[in-house]
Formats: sequence, C-alpha cells, structure tokens
Amino acid sequence: MSVWTRIANVFRKESRLNREIDAELASHIDEAVDNGRNLAEAQRAFGSPLQIREASRDIRVAAWLDSLRADAIFGWRQLLKNKITSAAAILSLALAVGSCAAAFRLIDALLLRPMPVLHPEQLFALSRYGVGFNGKPSSFDGFAYPAFERMRAATKDKAELLAISYGDRYDLTYASDAEMEKAQIQYVSGAVFHSFGLSPAIGRLFNEDDDREPGAHPYAVLSNDYWTRRFGRDAGVIGRPFHMGDRVYEIIGVANAPFTGTEPGSFTDIFLPTMMHPWVTRTDSTWHSIIARVKPGVEVEPLRAQLNAISHTFEEERLALNKPPKWIADILLNQTLRLEPAPGGASDLRREYQSGLVALGILVMLVLLIACVNVANLMTAQAASRAREMALRVSIGAGRWRLIQLVLVEGAWISALAAAIGGVFAWWSAPFVVNMINPPDNPARLFLPWDWRVFGFSLALTIGVTLLFGLMPALRASAIQPASALKGGEDPHTRQRLMHVLIAAQVAFCVVVLFVSGLFAASFKRLSNRPMGFTSERLLNLETIASRPQPPVVWNQVADRLRSTPGIESVALAGWPVLAGGAENNTVSIDGAPPGHVLAFFLPVSPGWLATMKLPLIDGRDFRAEETSPGEAIVNETFVKQFFKNENPVGRSFERATRKYQIVGIARDAPYRDMREPILPVAYVLFEPALSRATFVVRTSTDKPLSLAAALRQEVRRARSDFRVSNIRTQVEINQSHTVRERLLAMLALFFAAVATFLGGIGLYGVLDYCVLQRRREIGIRMAIGSPASRIVRLVTVEALSAVVLGAAAGLALGIESARFIESLFYEVKSTDFEMVGIPLAVILAAALLASLPPVIHAVRIDPVVTLRSE
Repeated sequence: MSVWTRIANVFRKESRLNREIDAELASHIDEAVDNGRNLAEAQRAFGSPLQIREASRDIRVAAWLDSLRADAIFGWRQLLKNKITSAAAILSLALAVGSCAAAFRLIDALLLRPMPVLHPEQLFALSRYGVGFNGKPSSFDGFAYPAFERMRAATKDKAELLAISYGDRYDLTYASDAEMEKAQIQYVSGAVFHSFGLSPAIGRLFNEDDDREPGAHPYAVLSNDYWTRRFGRDAGVIGRPFHMGDRVYEIIGVANAPFTGTEPGSFTDIFLPTMMHPWVTRTDSTWHSIIARVKPGVEVEPLRAQLNAISHTFEEERLALNKPPKWIADILLNQTLRLEPAPGGASDLRREYQSGLVALGILVMLVLLIACVNVANLMTAQAASRAREMALRVSIGAGRWRLIQLVLVEGAWISALAAAIGGVFAWWSAPFVVNMINPPDNPARLFLPWDWRVFGFSLALTIGVTLLFGLMPALRASAIQPASALKGGEDPHTRQRLMHVLIAAQVAFCVVVLFVSGLFAASFKRLSNRPMGFTSERLLNLETIASRPQPPVVWNQVADRLRSTPGIESVALAGWPVLAGGAENNTVSIDGAPPGHVLAFFLPVSPGWLATMKLPLIDGRDFRAEETSPGEAIVNETFVKQFFKNENPVGRSFERATRKYQIVGIARDAPYRDMREPILPVAYVLFEPALSRATFVVRTSTDKPLSLAAALRQEVRRARSDFRVSNIRTQVEINQSHTVRERLLAMLALFFAAVATFLGGIGLYGVLDYCVLQRRREIGIRMAIGSPASRIVRLVTVEALSAVVLGAAAGLALGIESARFIESLFYEVKSTDFEMVGIPLAVILAAALLASLPPVIHAVRIDPVVTLRSE
C-alpha cells in the first residue's frame, strides 16, 4: 500500500475503514470455505476479528500521523474543557506574537528586504568615515560628480559605479497655469535601469546616451507607483511635459513595478538623469551617493583601496585650488572610504530608525518570552493536575515520546490560534506604525507585503513559541512515574520551585522592558519640553518660490499684502523656517584674526522677524526697515560665548569669507536646524540683493493658523502672479516633526511595558493561586492549630515574592547594561537617574502586590473544617 494511501486513510471515517477491513477478512474466510475448509475452522484459523482489525488498520494507515490526529482532537477538547484559561493563554500569546510579526514586517521592510533588482547581493554602497566638523566620529556618503566620474573610469573593469542622488521633494507643475505640486525626485546615472535589470511598463528607460552631456537630455522616467497614483495608469503620459525650476522635462517612460527607488522608506516618483542636476560639474558639491555593482570574482578590499586612493587624490587637488583652513582640509583628507553591502539600498530613514527598530524588536521578543513563561506555567500546572491521567497512559503502554507529543500538540493548538489572531494584529499594526512616522511634507512609505518572508517568519515563530513554552511541561509530563503518581505524585514543592524560577525570569524580563520604556518616555518628554526661545503657537510658514530672482523690496511688498489680510498680526521673511532642516554655515574671522575651528551658522531674515517669532533681544537693536542689504548681523548668546568669550559684541564686527558684518544686537538662544543637537552659534543677517525663494513667517490672531492657509496662498498669487507657495506648515508642526522618532519609540515602548506588566501580574497570580490550591490541606491544618492570618500570608507569598525581588534585581542590572547600547536614542536621560531606576521597580512591585491579593484572600478564607473533611 502506498504512503499517500496510508496518509489518506488517516482522515477517512473510522467506520468506513473498519467495514473495508471486515469485508476483506470475510472474503478471506469465504475463500477458505470455498477451498473445502469448515467455516468454524477457518474463523479459528484467522483468529480474533478485533485483533485482525487492529493489525490491518496499522498497515492501512500511517501510525504516526494517526496518533498525531488523535492527539490534536484530544488537545482541542482540552482547550474547550478549560475555555477561560485557554482563552487567556491564547489572547496573551496572540498579542506578543502579533507584536513580533509586526516588528518583523517593519524591520524587514526597512533593514532586511533586498531591492527588487538583478543580483542585489552584488551591490555595495560607498561612504567616507572619519572625524566630522563637530569633532566626533561620523560617516558621510555624499560625493561630488567629478570625483564619481574619475572613480567610475578607473574601476570599470572591476565594478559598475552608479551615481544616485538623495531623494527629495521638488516643486513642479504639469501646466503653466496649474497649481504647484510636489513629487519625490531622484537623479540617477543613465546606466542604472540597465544595471538593475529593470524594464519599462510603457515607453522606455534611460540609457547611458541620455546621461553624457550636462543639461542635454531633459527626460524623465516615472515610477509605476507614481504613474498609478497621479495618472491612473494613463498610457498618454508618454511625451507629456512638466516644469521644474527653469527647465521643462519630457516623460519618456514608466519603470516596471515593484521598483520604487533605492531608498527604503521612500518611494521615488520621478527619475531624472544625473546630467540634468544643476551641480553636476561642481567639485565642491556632494549631492549624490554612489552604489557599486561589483563584478563576479572581484575582491572587495583591493577595489575599496583603489577607490579610496582615487577619492583622496581628488580631495587633495580640490583643496589645493580652494585653499580652505588647514583644520578643514585635515578632516577631509583623513577620511577613509568604505564599501559596505547594500542589497536593500540606503536611506536617511533607515539610518535614523535602525537602532530604534532593533531596540523595539528586542523589547517585543522580551514580551514574547514573558507570554511564553506565562503559558509554560499554566501548562505546568495543568500537567500536574493531569498526573493521574499521564500515569494511566504510561501504565497501558504509552511511550515517553507519545506523552511529549500529546502535550506539544496541545501547545501547538494554542500557538496556532495565537498566531492567527496575532497575524490580524500584525496586518493592522505595521501600517499604523508607519503612519505614525509620517511628517506631512515628506511621508514615509514602506513596502509591507504578506509574502513568503513574512509567512516563513510567522511559521518559524509559531513553531519556536510552541517549543519554548511547551517543551518543558511536555518533558516533565513524560518523565512521570506511574506508581508515584497514583500514590499521590511528586513533591509539590519541587513543582512550585520550578514555577518560582520561571516567575523570577518573567519579572526580570518585565523590568528590562519597563526600564527601557521609561528611558524612551523620558527622552520624548524632555525633548518635547525643550525651551525653544521663541513662541511657536500661531506661527505659519509659507515657503514661496519666485519664477526668477527678485530683490527684497519686492518680497516685502508681498509681505505688506499679507499683513492686510484679516486675522494676521505680523509678517516677516526668513530664508527658511527655523528647524525645517535648512542650514548655511562657514568659518568666521573675529577682529581680523584667522578663522577658527568652529563653524558659525547663518539665517537670512527681514526686519521684524525677531518680533514675529517673539524671539527676545538680550541687547542691542533689531534691524531697521531701511536696512535692506547684508552688512549688519544679530547674533545669539552661543555665538557670543563661542567667538567673543562672553564679552559684549554689540558694535564689533566679524568676517565671513569676503563679507564683513557689524553686530547690532544679541538674541536669545534658539534651536536652529535640529531640536536634538546643542544650541549652535547663529548669526541672523539680512537678505542678499536678489532671491528666488524665501519663507513668509506669519503670526496669526487665531489659534488655528492653518485655517488661514488657503486665503494666504491666494493673497500671494494676487500680489505677484510669478510667486508660488510651495509649502505651508505651522511652526508647531515643524517642531513636532523633530520628535517623531522619540514619540514613536515612547508610545510603542509604553504599550509593550503595559502588556509586559499585565502578563507578569497574571503569571504571578497564577503561581500563587496554584500554590494555595496545592497547599490548602497544609493551610487548613495550620489554621486549625491556631496559626494567625499573617503567618498564612507569609507561607503563601514569601517564596513567590522573593522570586519577584530577585528577578527585579537581575532585570534592573540587565536593563542598565543594555541601555549603554542604545544611548544614542536618548535625549538628556541617563540610565542611572534615580527616577529611571525607581519607577520600574515601583511598578513591578505594585503589580506583584496587586496580583498577590486574590490568592492571599483565598488562603486566609480557607475553612479548616471543610478542607480537612474533603481530604
């Protein structure tokens, strides 16, 4: 009989299989009778029909699968028999498993998943490592295009080098009179699509001929995602022009799905040739990264050394022409080029969230361990209550493996149901988390499919969880001694000690989760409450672009038009919004001395900007209305400390490059480009003679400044038809964008901390309740001979609470040690702060005491007479 037939027979009806066996036996008996044998004699010769049926059945079915099926049916009945307990175990485990699956989806999408390109394992990213301008070790993956051309030519026999710009959102229009819209743009080498093995959905893609001469081929290729969202997959998009800056581009094709760019967390909308970038010929602008496709058989280290030498030579030649200060030249020349595997590409979102996602992944795994310990304790208690059943199974011939299988199959039911519920949770929660890290002006987008990678992880997780919480109870159940069990079983104290060890481990995991969660929450709180120096409420930033550069007086005329709009208190101009990421820096010279090693930062503003921002002046004056060209400067307190050693600089001057500034005022310190970094030395200066973009900073009289956004946008167009508002953001929104990571980590960590505390409390409650049930006769005797309630309470709780204390101490030590590895994610928080140490301990002890109350009350209310009579 074939294997497949035996497997199929396992799932056939028992009665039908028995009828077939009986019919076969009857046919053999009839055959014997036909051959001249007596009927009775033939029946005696074949033996007992029941034995023949069992023997035949073992031949017709796969015995191992049949036993597994029987154990699955029995396990399901056990779950239904203990509905409340089983539901609690399944739901708690489902939450942990679902959190793990959701975390894996995020980590896989951002950190692990390779790009959908040809041979992604051959891709390497170039970056430079060394000491940054702040004196700390840093890395940078930006290169000047002339350096890229030199490296590409020198290594073309070993690798194919591709220049790929950082993705950014640009303003563009599809008709001359249309409203401006934003799209994610990426400049790429003409060889990128061919190297990646990509094909067009419609039209054609770039080739190397499209990327040879600066500005010669204003072509564009759309991503499939953008083509679908923006144009509804209209094939007529081919040949359609769009305006971006002062150029008109022609759409020549659409890249096939699912490729959406080389930056995880961001979907590129439009690809342009690198030769169309305005800085493509500049040697002092590092505007793109480099990806190398290393050819098969080429050693990476010699290639890296060759590229490093070429890069170093290029920097030497460039610096010899520009002659920067020696300290800047030393920093640039001491950088080392590295080649790092980049099958999944590289992005700022990956760099920013990599450590946080790994930390959250570890927290999730700890929560999963807590849930597994809970279920293990539950199954250990259930196995103890079924000791007589196991003993009887052994007595009638059940082997050790069969008992292990019986318990593991029951655990597999719990794991499978938990995985199913957890899968629904993971399906919903992963996109929800991505939405939480979406700044409105540049939303994060991750590819989160349910494919074989997620399914494989979920399957492995389900099997691992089953073994993790089910193996120990299964081994203990299989090691049962029938004689001992039928006489009363093993010493219950042995089982209790095992459960107390599990409780200690559970508490240790809980404390680690609580401790790290507290650090994340404190970081978010302190960063959110950081003093800003100015008043962010009711501030609206209108980032505006002019079709051609205009003098400041023209921009001020538009500002005057906005000031007359109802609901507006004041309007001023700035080069860019504070904390929006814009930056301009340079070395400065004080009193004719050589420039120092510290960079000063600059922000062009108009007169009245300080008042609009409500950024106080400490000394001196604001810019006057008649001052319209650079020459005066207002510096912040850090600028004074850094360059003037806290001496009053009002009336003194400093030089930046060839321009000299006289200091007319001192402003209070305020963050410049990032809320996480220390206050930088900043000088506020007046605008250059002509500018093509600026930001109208508007303070409104309403608490909802965005309600005036549409009216202000229209007023800008009415004042100057060649002005377009590119983006409108409140200052509060910009500030909050700097706390997205901290808010995400804090919210998720606190959620996991609450889950861990709840599971830990449930686990302790279960152990104490089990101890009371196991020792109720002892408690009844002690109460009968006069033991006070306090002694009964100590008897019930002292061992379990000792395990809690030991686990808390171990967890705290582990938490302090682990915090060292994620210090970069904290803001002005130390793991040794008293509140960081005290709060997790207080929470876990409070949860332990709360979980102890029901079992303690149950213990002290035991009636000795009733208990002893029942025994």
